[in-house]
Amino acid sequence: MEQKRDQWGTRLGFILATIGSAVGLGNIWRFSYQAYENGGGAFLFPYLFALITAGIPLLLLEMGFGFFTRNSAPSSFRKINEKFEWVGWWSVLIAFVVTVYYIVIIAWSLLFVFESFSLGWTADPEGFFFGEFLNFSGSAFNLGGIQWPIFFALLAIWLINYLIIAGGVEKGIEKASKIFMPLLAAMVLIIVFRGITLPGAMEGVKAFVTPDFSKILDWNIWVGAYGQIFFTLSLGFGIMIAYSSYLPKKSDVVKNGIIAALSNSIFSIVVGFGVFGILGYMAGQQGVAIGDVATSGIGLAFIAFPKAINLLPGLPQIFGFAFFFSLTIAGLSSSISLIESVVSSLIDNFSLSRKKAVTLVSIVGFVLGLPMVTQGGIAILDIVDHFVNIFGLLVVGLVEMLVLSYAFDLDKIKDNMNLSSDLHIGSGWKIMIKVVAPLFIGIGFIQNTISEFSAAYGGYPMSELLTFGWLIAALLVIFAVLIGRNSRNKV
Repeated sequence: MEQKRDQWGTRLGFILATIGSAVGLGNIWRFSYQAYENGGGAFLFPYLFALITAGIPLLLLEMGFGFFTRNSAPSSFRKINEKFEWVGWWSVLIAFVVTVYYIVIIAWSLLFVFESFSLGWTADPEGFFFGEFLNFSGSAFNLGGIQWPIFFALLAIWLINYLIIAGGVEKGIEKASKIFMPLLAAMVLIIVFRGITLPGAMEGVKAFVTPDFSKILDWNIWVGAYGQIFFTLSLGFGIMIAYSSYLPKKSDVVKNGIIAALSNSIFSIVVGFGVFGILGYMAGQQGVAIGDVATSGIGLAFIAFPKAINLLPGLPQIFGFAFFFSLTIAGLSSSISLIESVVSSLIDNFSLSRKKAVTLVSIVGFVLGLPMVTQGGIAILDIVDHFVNIFGLLVVGLVEMLVLSYAFDLDKIKDNMNLSSDLHIGSGWKIMIKVVAPLFIGIGFIQNTISEFSAAYGGYPMSELLTFGWLIAALLVIFAVLIGRNSRNKV
């Protein structure tokens, strides 16, 4: 069985695929705003502290676990004890749900690549985005009609993913990563260079990096830093377990993991300079403060940046193309890894061929994404994203650490990694996994839960939050347990 398992062709291919998984839309639109809101340069200290105490240790835990078991997440947890197989399925189901809405956002990015040639978002990007582009109905329950341009873009992105993943690890994922990552690096350099050379850009950069040490004692800043690290490194999806299971037996897992984690953080920080350079220019042109133009998430990518691009001197279309093309490539590199987490689990646990597994995931994922390309789609997407991240990803990561720490011997993972690695990890790594990371993530989860009950997320009606938020988060756990039992009965 092990001889037939796919393998990475080169170490570079694995590292690029791992970085590609970690570097996604969130690096471009989430990190910069997080830093700005949480003390600017002062945020970098808790961020780097979180990277060292949780990000790298957790990444090495997942990579070392997959390298040790040579299996996808569900099979790996089953090897510990059959009763823990559901934890692996939980992470895989979360990866699948995230894929469904993530690819919708990539579809938007792809369409905005074409809009950039004519600045098709007009002088009112916000009105264009919610009006002409999404035709938003105002409610998740009022689906209205399908937005056909987004429908076909969604189909195209799923087809691209299908063709890459069906090609296998070495000839598909690895080859795509070797194309996508240099391309993404080139696009990001264009964004950063253009951003920091504009008039008034330094005011934006200053806002991004100037330390506000009064905020550093705020516990929420530290929890936010841990959350950012956790989400951006693709932890809790079962991705790194699957990717590392394809490594040759004598791979340097420790060094590979550290390179991937540091590359991801450097990418986030570098992009931040470009993003805030642009926002500084935009604030100067409009005569307003940075805080009036800086925004997070979808608003930054599809509203604030088009507004900024409209103001750029000399061929703004080129910058618009570079920005939205980089979003599309970053999204694709991450969606490939999310889908592979699901595909590898189906192959390992249900003896499906790679082609059958990819076909099944692609068809089901595309169909489930259709409600999100309707007029009420953005509300569904926003609610699902919020709840799956907080009450899915964060919790499964915590459970994963506790199971591997207290129901398994961490020394087995550690010693197996050290055996073929130049850099060795010691007892400090175990302390991070057993105590430090679970403590911070646990506190973060409690705080998020309290705030969730104190105010309705996004101002949505409770009926919408219950249907697309709480219910979906709960169903993920239920389905994970049921699939785990069914799979176990067939073994």
